[in-house]
Amino acid sequence: MLVLLSPAKTMTGKCKIEVPAVTEPLFVDEATRIAREMVGYSVDELAAMLGVSRSLALQTWERYNAFLSPETPAVPSLLAYTGIVFRYLSPADFTAADFTYAQDHLRIASACYGLTRALDGIKPYRMEYTVELPSTGCPLDAYWRTRITDRLIADVQAAGGILVNLASREIQQSLDWARLNREVRVVTPEFKVSKGDILKTIVVYAKMMRGAMTRFILKNRLTTPQELEAFSAEGFHFSPRHSTPDNPLFIV
Repeated sequence: MLVLLSPAKTMTGKCKIEVPAVTEPLFVDEATRIAREMVGYSVDELAAMLGVSRSLALQTWERYNAFLSPETPAVPSLLAYTGIVFRYLSPADFTAADFTYAQDHLRIASACYGLTRALDGIKPYRMEYTVELPSTGCPLDAYWRTRITDRLIADVQAAGGILVNLASREIQQSLDWARLNREVRVVTPEFKVSKGDILKTIVVYAKMMRGAMTRFILKNRLTTPQELEAFSAEGFHFSPRHSTPDNPLFIV
């Protein structure tokens, strides 16, 4: 079983947690080329490209300039992202065995790095799949689609043939889901809040539960979709009535 997550916008360039190793990202050359191109844009151009405020564009400009410096440390991707998903994944107390297991059973999609393993060293960046660069000739979601789909399928097959898709919708276009569904089993858990007879997806709760479920899978070394049914957190629990084998639903 292998878990797929989306990255977070918020990142740290520091790591005080000891890990077994820091590995080289699978697509480090592509990420470096993307960073090198981003350095060529002004702060105002970055704001327009990424759809962010000028202050965030300035931070992004600084990140990409630091990205290319050999003095800038690389942080394992599992520890580099600091958004809600990763706070609830809470890897700070992972043992060396947990990190080693996560290396083989977790992948994080990225518009800059393509696809990273838990211990792949990455540097802070900001990127959107809609960005088109001269070297890619197409938006980054299309640029990455074949590259990371091939690798993800191989990694899922090596991990038992089941992909637990806990990624957000924004990365959907960066993967060939028709191929994934043909070649591996894709299980997509959902988390919804019950309001009377209506079930609603509340984004912040969904992010919390994606992180918590990822932790549950990694810590307990789950191997089958059926084992996901034992997951519960913050009042969310498995709902057999609303679930299918490949789309388990957890409600609160």
